[in-house]
Amino acid sequence: MDAAEERRLLVQEDGDHQALLLPSLDARLYTGDGSVDIKGRPAARRTTGNWPACFFILGTECCERLAYYGIACNLVTYLKMKLHQGNLEAARNVATWGGTCYLTPLIGAILADSYWGKYWTIAVFSSVYFIGLAVLTLSASVPALQPSPCSGSVCPEASLLQNGSFFLGLYMIALGTGGIKPCVSSFGADQFDDTDPTERVKQGSFFNWFYFCINTGAFISSTVIVWIQDNSGWGIGFAIPTMFMALAIASFLSASNMYRFQKSGGSPLTRVSQVITAAFRKWHVQVPHDASLLYEVQGQYSAIEGSRKLEHTSEFQFLDKAAIILDGDAKSDLLVNPWRVCTVTQVEELKIIVRMFPVWATTIIFGAVYAQFSVFIEQGMVLDRQIGSFNIPPASLLTFDGISVMIWIPIYDHVLIPIARKFTGREKGFSDLQRIGIGLVLSIVAMACAALVELKRLEIARSEGLIHDNVAVPMSILWQIPQYFFAGAAEVFTAIGQLEFFYDQAPDAMRSLCAAFALITVSAGSYLSSILLTIVSYLTTQGGDPGWIPDNLNEGHLDRFFWLIAGISFVNFLVYIGCAMRYKYKNV
Repeated sequence: MDAAEERRLLVQEDGDHQALLLPSLDARLYTGDGSVDIKGRPAARRTTGNWPACFFILGTECCERLAYYGIACNLVTYLKMKLHQGNLEAARNVATWGGTCYLTPLIGAILADSYWGKYWTIAVFSSVYFIGLAVLTLSASVPALQPSPCSGSVCPEASLLQNGSFFLGLYMIALGTGGIKPCVSSFGADQFDDTDPTERVKQGSFFNWFYFCINTGAFISSTVIVWIQDNSGWGIGFAIPTMFMALAIASFLSASNMYRFQKSGGSPLTRVSQVITAAFRKWHVQVPHDASLLYEVQGQYSAIEGSRKLEHTSEFQFLDKAAIILDGDAKSDLLVNPWRVCTVTQVEELKIIVRMFPVWATTIIFGAVYAQFSVFIEQGMVLDRQIGSFNIPPASLLTFDGISVMIWIPIYDHVLIPIARKFTGREKGFSDLQRIGIGLVLSIVAMACAALVELKRLEIARSEGLIHDNVAVPMSILWQIPQYFFAGAAEVFTAIGQLEFFYDQAPDAMRSLCAAFALITVSAGSYLSSILLTIVSYLTTQGGDPGWIPDNLNEGHLDRFFWLIAGISFVNFLVYIGCAMRYKYKNV
């Protein structure tokens, strides 16, 4: 036995000490994934977690999403009608705010995985969320915090105080919702023991019903709340979401004794930095052919608290250098300096992140498609909204996105999965990557539908001589239903597929962070949409032309913008296929 092998065995023996101290627990009584109850005791199977605990988490998510969409659904209308912003500025502000809502999950994820845990992160950021909603309600209720109404075609600009109070509340909401979003879905999934085959199946179903609750909240917001905002006033229209957020907090806290908790494994960013640093320190060292010579502790669990071991993989061998033990790496007390030598599991954590990156990058375009809902609403404003004696608010068409999701989730769970299971032999029917790919195709169809509707709308505008009039054309707003329906179907496949993929493939101690990665695609897509709107506006308004998206859409070519998004999405889908075919799933 050589010296390197001797050092490896010595360090492994030390790693066993923690495992030897663990109590011998009856697997039939306690979970096998290392979860604990709120008092830090091993989680009992019968009295913690599972569906009873998840019902409260699902109720929390439903109320929180109702609050969020109660603001988001009609935000573009408020910016235009109350703060007197133009089409382009309003669409850009909505896209930027939406992007921020899906960028701030990084903050919540890092705090949850590193220090606070998911439960306390949700509790803290929910409070920030509630305060933001209260500020927003105040700005919409106090006359001094709103600009004067338009006088004919003259609309006074909002003052610094008026804009400041509104956007302060708006971005506190962005911080609050972003802080809790990566934690709620993963905290709900944590209520199922993935070492138990029965509970693992329930965990897969949880993500479907989690998204169902999201869209239940969105459905209520896009119908009842939007109607109240348009007909009864914005003050009461914002106050109702504020009250539902308070209900969400109460629902979440009321079931504290029923939850299962996963221990925080320390900062994932620190562990990633340690692997990179240790690997570069040994850039000149040859990686051994025998992977068993690489450093790893013995026992079921890794050196990372609350995390199981990951099997060594042959990809990205340069990173394996971080797990090579050299003279001087082991200290006299048999402990190692993590900035000089890392465990195989710690190295594999970083490899998983690197492997997931191409999949992550190719789903950003889906976020850009999702960001077009504000443009769909602007399109609806110049369609005929009168159905009998009822005037349909354009934002209410978002209802059909929610209806589509609520129709497709039971179909997917109870019809498509059993059929697919017969052909694929997979427990979940489709792989997560297949599910995401199907959704990307449906998102292209949604943009094509929007473009065709706009083509027909412009044709009617020309035939009726309405090109230079900023008025609605005699074409029913109900023609927008197909684009919303296909967008909803795309969400069921891609958005839920992302949640499952990033949770299932994430290392145990990085699940909140990886859930944040899934949400950041929405953020990146929103920012991409904002950039595309700016570029399109600049390029198409040269020489005095009104451009593709002017304030008077009858003079523009919104259809070309929709075709542009569809074309980019198609090219992106081809790239995604290549990335998905090369992806290798993790082994625990």
